[in-house]
Amino acid sequence: MVVFAIFPHQIAPYDPLEGELKEQHIPPIWYPGGSSKHILGTDFVGRDLLSRVIHGARVSLKISAVALSAGIITGTALGLISGYFGGLIDEVCMRLIDLWASIPPLMVGMIAAVVLGASDVTLMGVLALQSWSAGARNVRAEVLSLKTRDYVSLAKVSGASTARIMVKHMLPGVVNTVMVIATLAIGGLIMSEAFLSYMGAGVPSPTPAWGLMTSEGKDYLTVAWWDCFFPGLAIFFTVMSLNFLGDWTRDRLDPRLRQL
Repeated sequence: MVVFAIFPHQIAPYDPLEGELKEQHIPPIWYPGGSSKHILGTDFVGRDLLSRVIHGARVSLKISAVALSAGIITGTALGLISGYFGGLIDEVCMRLIDLWASIPPLMVGMIAAVVLGASDVTLMGVLALQSWSAGARNVRAEVLSLKTRDYVSLAKVSGASTARIMVKHMLPGVVNTVMVIATLAIGGLIMSEAFLSYMGAGVPSPTPAWGLMTSEGKDYLTVAWWDCFFPGLAIFFTVMSLNFLGDWTRDRLDPRLRQL
């Protein structure tokens, strides 16, 4: 999927936005009536499904990666500040996280799409808001432990500034945790992007996004099941592989879980 996202124009056999109405709903190559020109068939306006699925990898992974990066950076910074300073600052940050956790993020996405209009930027912002809170909680927990270590106390005695202690001494100690959170969270972001696109609050048509393709294909399930089956299959394999990657990363980076 990463290769598809990086080189969609070189791999896809056709333009994902162009189709022939006379070739609409051609079934997959192994199905009766299928054609070798379109391995996975065509959609309701004759666009090649394989090409659209390949280009959809770029859309889904790009939106999820940008949103995850913004959310993880925000959550990590907030977790560092909250855990290191403690007291009132910690209390305010934790209550802010609790407040945000009580708001359904998908509902926020649908409201944002209505108010601001469905676009890639709106979707990235909504998904970034969805991804920051979990990272903040985990980073804070790690910082509460790290700030009692001897090397942090020595840094304070030597006159190191608060910013230097947090960036130089605390941040490297939470990098492993952040990487595990990121690999486990991106699968959920792809699912959220697909759901919002499916509901019409995500990527606007005719962009080849997997959720949007599934939404458009649902109206033709009885005559062309492949319209929404293959985009859904791409979502399934991508999320499953990212979950496996997250589990593997956790086992490799956490000495307590590392398998010999």
